[in-house]
Amino acid sequence: MSARKSEPTRILILGGGYVGLYTALGLQRKLRANEASVTIVDPQPHMTYQPFLPEAAAGAIEPRHVVVPLRRSLKRCHVLTARVNSIEHENKSVTVEGADGHVQELSYDVLVIALGSVARLLPVPGLAEQGIAFKTIGEAIYLRNHVLSRMDQASSTLDPQLRKRLLTFTVIGGGFAGIEALAELEDMSKFACRYYSNISPDDIRWVLVEGAGRILPEVRESLGVYTVEQLEKRGIEVYLSTLVKSMEEGHVVLDDGTEFDSDTIIWTAGVKANPVIASSDLPLHKSGRVQATAALQVAGTPGVWAAGDCAAVPDLSKTEEDPTAICPPNAQHAVRQAHQLTKNVLRTLRGNQPKDYSHSNAGSVASLGLHKGVADVYNIKAKGFKAWSMHRIYHVSRMPTFNKKARITVDWLLGGLFRREVVSMGQINDPKADFARVSQQS
Repeated sequence: MSARKSEPTRILILGGGYVGLYTALGLQRKLRANEASVTIVDPQPHMTYQPFLPEAAAGAIEPRHVVVPLRRSLKRCHVLTARVNSIEHENKSVTVEGADGHVQELSYDVLVIALGSVARLLPVPGLAEQGIAFKTIGEAIYLRNHVLSRMDQASSTLDPQLRKRLLTFTVIGGGFAGIEALAELEDMSKFACRYYSNISPDDIRWVLVEGAGRILPEVRESLGVYTVEQLEKRGIEVYLSTLVKSMEEGHVVLDDGTEFDSDTIIWTAGVKANPVIASSDLPLHKSGRVQATAALQVAGTPGVWAAGDCAAVPDLSKTEEDPTAICPPNAQHAVRQAHQLTKNVLRTLRGNQPKDYSHSNAGSVASLGLHKGVADVYNIKAKGFKAWSMHRIYHVSRMPTFNKKARITVDWLLGGLFRREVVSMGQINDPKADFARVSQQS
């Protein structure tokens, strides 16, 4: 596979998420001396373990503990903090742009595409201005501060309409990201009420809007129904089979005629493959993802590999029922694909044939706030505390590095002893505001 016998094979990994980090970790452990060099490119200097974002937003986990620094973990790899602008496999080159704006071209012998996904936006008036996604640690920190700062403002205002708007929080999208974000943040806001003499839990309004007829499609329907029942018992308004028509200036209009004002609109209505994929010269699946084989090779493109949310990998566990089935874009498949991808890259480097990726879905677990959850694992369903415990055990076991596993566990233990911190650090969103105000007064 190596194009140059005198030098190590150049392996270029695009993306530092699940697939990128796990593949790089595997390669740096198993590559022989001078067998290959590994470069990983990502606009962030860390990998984010997204299943823990809701708990980071709710204050159950320190935000720094849900990210894995790439340079610290990948000491035998070259880490480049830059954004991928284009891929031209015909020339075996990738164009990247650094944080300072400089552009450079990178050449490779072996390319691994692990660019992941981005939020899927719809043509809803006001979405770009009012919505906030929930895919990064920055967004999780922002939402935590934002929710608590709305409560601070609501406790101080004398305007009843403004108060109602400030205390109305909307989540659009009923998949795992939306449900867990909603449940954790709602739990946090209700807990925080004990510190406000003029805000009761009944004053806070949380609204969930989902276009499909059910939520959590990853678990069996009965657990989805149970989840809706539990959310409604907590006073959360759930709108199923309902679309958002507009949200201009925070005025939310649903297609069933419902209208209300909300100062917080969280958008989790699906994802799509990184748009860099669409502009490349690589074969695409109708889903917009890179067309990959079961061995995780990009179809008809030797030397190029793809896995994770940006790759359409045949789901061999379902092909007998549906020959066109592809693996869903979730963390479970991304982590397992990365392990197989690492083995296949090494096999081809050493003159062997790659093996197919095959994995039956082990099930799903979801947190619904402190001590609450649902789980559907190996056809065993669980609810409440048991499911919540399964969620924590499963995800901490999947968190990269012992360091992060230990820190997250300590966060949970301390949270159990002293309860969560519910203070807004709103200044983090505009740290120069006070300095600018003083400058104007001088």
